[in-house]
Amino acid sequence: MINTCIFDAYGTLFDVAAAAREAANEPGQEALADVWPTLAADWRRKQLEYSWLRAIARKHIDFWQLTQDGLDWALEASKLTDPALRERLLALYWELSAYSEVPEMLRKLKAMGLNTAILSNGNPEMLNAAVKSAGLSDVLDDVMSVESVGVFKPHDLVYEMVESRFICERNEVLFVSANGWDAAGAANFGYRTAWVNRNGDPLDRLYAAPEFVLSDLTTIPDIAQG
Repeated sequence: MINTCIFDAYGTLFDVAAAAREAANEPGQEALADVWPTLAADWRRKQLEYSWLRAIARKHIDFWQLTQDGLDWALEASKLTDPALRERLLALYWELSAYSEVPEMLRKLKAMGLNTAILSNGNPEMLNAAVKSAGLSDVLDDVMSVESVGVFKPHDLVYEMVESRFICERNEVLFVSANGWDAAGAANFGYRTAWVNRNGDPLDRLYAAPEFVLSDLTTIPDIAQG
């Protein structure tokens, strides 16, 4: 019986493309409007790549600095040099939109009496700002950051945080992520896992696989109920 539902934040609950998309629609951002999908994809890709490489090299920095580093690479790749644009994109990242089904899905889980929490590479300040902006504070029992253990996912030390916080068995946890490698890490650790595959991507060829593959988060309460 699942009693605890844990969610990755960026790309799972929060739309990581929202910052670039919203900025591109603002007056004076015609240059960004032409390239924002590419910039958003590059930004996210470099953000993730840098987290893996730093974990391997044991050169940890907090996720906010890593996010800035990824954006700087993406801006240069798109030949966008306006410092004001950089600051605007970073500001918007602190208030990313939640996917449309997220609030109702979390409310259903809480009505079922389940524990709900975020487990993210993000630092506490970023995560708390995103949760507050999206109005999710009352449907989450905790917001957990890898800064507590000083290494990024998919290190086992990160997934252990859930057991310590909620005093639960691994098979009582449903871990939900839009990142296939994150779902694999949680599955390998022993959690039941759901991969939110919004883009219809192939399954990653890794050391473990998610139990559930979903197109969005709508059916999470049904899965948790069993």
